[in-house]
Amino acid sequence: MMSSALLLPEISAKNMNLIEELRWRGMIQDMMPGTEEQLAKESTSGYVGFDPTADSLHIGHLVPVLLLRHLQNYGHKPIALVGGATGMIGDPSGKSEERNLLDEATLAHNVQSLKDQLAQYIDFTPGKGNSAELVNNYDWMKEFSFIDFLRDIGKHITVNYMMSKDSVKKRIEGDTGISYTEFAYQLIQGYDYLWLYENKKCKLQMGGSDQWGNIVTGTELIRRKASGEAFAFTCPLITKADGGKFGKTESGTVWLGANRTSPYQFYQFWLNAGDADAEKWIKIFTFISKEEIDVLIDAHQKDPSKRIVQKRLAEEVTKFVHGDGELKTAIETTEKLFANQTAPVESLSIEDLEGMEGVVKFDFAADKLQAGIDIVSFLAETTIFPSKGEARKTVQGGGVSINRKKIEGIEIIVESNLLLHGKYLLVQKGKKNYYLVKAV
Repeated sequence: MMSSALLLPEISAKNMNLIEELRWRGMIQDMMPGTEEQLAKESTSGYVGFDPTADSLHIGHLVPVLLLRHLQNYGHKPIALVGGATGMIGDPSGKSEERNLLDEATLAHNVQSLKDQLAQYIDFTPGKGNSAELVNNYDWMKEFSFIDFLRDIGKHITVNYMMSKDSVKKRIEGDTGISYTEFAYQLIQGYDYLWLYENKKCKLQMGGSDQWGNIVTGTELIRRKASGEAFAFTCPLITKADGGKFGKTESGTVWLGANRTSPYQFYQFWLNAGDADAEKWIKIFTFISKEEIDVLIDAHQKDPSKRIVQKRLAEEVTKFVHGDGELKTAIETTEKLFANQTAPVESLSIEDLEGMEGVVKFDFAADKLQAGIDIVSFLAETTIFPSKGEARKTVQGGGVSINRKKIEGIEIIVESNLLLHGKYLLVQKGKKNYYLVKAV
């Protein structure tokens, strides 16, 4: 089902070209000479590769997804390559160790899942002049023998050229070294570009800045083997102002798949962005025009407490990824939990409590609550905390509330008379984490 993403305005600034738009958004790092001129000259096919190591994309993939969308918005043809072949190998870029390789059944499942997911964010409508296309490099690699690959591809790129890449040098100079398999990865990715150039008239590759070495190998292979000219640009890797890793929360990776990260949790991730991050991310992760973003940032800086930029950022990205309906539900849940903290918790109906999407829910034995259980044991047994030690420490620091009332000490007993509607306990850990415990 198509998300509302495809209903967004086609181009946010009519007087800009694609590169100008991406540049002011902070989405350009490296670019081959002639790239901007090629995109201005004619409708161009451009691709991004996605690694099928999981059955969902995560928010680290959002930038390449958005690059394809911007490309399409400006009249060019986006190609999304899912690496069914390269996913069997590995990639040294930005990594200090080789990853575990997937079996074919898992890989096939992941490839199909990513194809379904990508179709929500770029337009694959048949017959449209710049309709998006999905390709799987396993389709052209599965019959390619090792001998043929060495003869037809390997001879065109020297070992000296391959070893000059930073990602390879770091691994060779490190403690773990690099296998021939991962060393050869850049050749296979380079062949992907050559194949797309020859079979799909693709003249542009995009990706994260950690992929620059592999991408350039593709353009060099096209030059040497096909006597052709191909282009490329990369976007910066997204960082957080506080030095933390982008896309990671207390509960782990933030995924685009609702079955892995609920729309409510997804919405909360963006809503909780720091001021500096929000002002940077609203340019990168939304299609809002420069003029409107300038107004939003100006209003935010005059009164940061209103979190104007964070709210708009969370709304736009959640709508893009999950659609209007899930955005509405995420906002409703947020308002129930946060907007009126002074209201008595009893004002929440059973429907309100049960309908809180994204709030982690646990069942707990009613007889234990009937008898009474100390707060530390309760928090550990529900798995709200991984251990009694951590539960005790957080309670003593004033970081736990039940039914919006702060727990004042570890001697507190949790009993059935605390249950809302005779069934529920609303537990809060820190400022942002809510859990609904149901007595069964």
